[in-house]
Amino acid sequence: MKILAVDSTAKTATVALCDDRTMLAEFTLNNGNTHSETLLPMIESMLNAFGMKPHDVDLFACSAGPGSFTGVRIGVATVKGLAFGSGRPAVGVSTLEALARNLDFGDDASKIICPVMDARRGQLYTARFVRRGSELERLTPDRAISYTEFENETLPLGKVWLCGDGYGLVQGLMPEGTVYDTPEPMRYQSAYSVALSAWLAYRRGEYGDADSLRPVYLRLSQAERERAERLEAEAGANN
Repeated sequence: MKILAVDSTAKTATVALCDDRTMLAEFTLNNGNTHSETLLPMIESMLNAFGMKPHDVDLFACSAGPGSFTGVRIGVATVKGLAFGSGRPAVGVSTLEALARNLDFGDDASKIICPVMDARRGQLYTARFVRRGSELERLTPDRAISYTEFENETLPLGKVWLCGDGYGLVQGLMPEGTVYDTPEPMRYQSAYSVALSAWLAYRRGEYGDADSLRPVYLRLSQAERERAERLEAEAGANN
């Protein structure tokens, strides 16, 4: 099964082409351009390298969030378009689950992995996973929580693995000896990890068509928050 996966939920855009669990290619770009400028050319270049067109792909996948609101929308819209145009199925996976798969390796059968993404406004997007044997198991849902909440929940767990663009922020707050030193290439989004999560979801029957893809934001956008605050203020003024 040929899988094309993308992740544009953070500053870096990444695209991967896989054959089942085997990576054929992965492109990663962080040149300061917007994902709307870079994502489709990256996909086209990757497919061209293998003499492929979108209809040669069996499954399309993307990180559906959480992450940058704009980045999430671009990734989901891109994959929706490719899946719709080719008539192929699509899978949206959790950005945090895909990040955790970056660290799903080694002999540690009880490795606790905490992806952390900067959600702004003093919050993190995070979830908790554990590696039981050879399987990655989710312990908590994806959430937006404060740094203090994260520290209070995580310290009793002992030493944990972190990944995500919030790595540097969180590592500096945690007491010494409570966080493993994650190799830098494994801290950030990888489209291969998205493809692997999508492959597993497909095998479980968790996939759909282009229309089934939905972005996952976890909280309101800034524009939505400002509108809600304005409406609340107007309601208070009228009382």
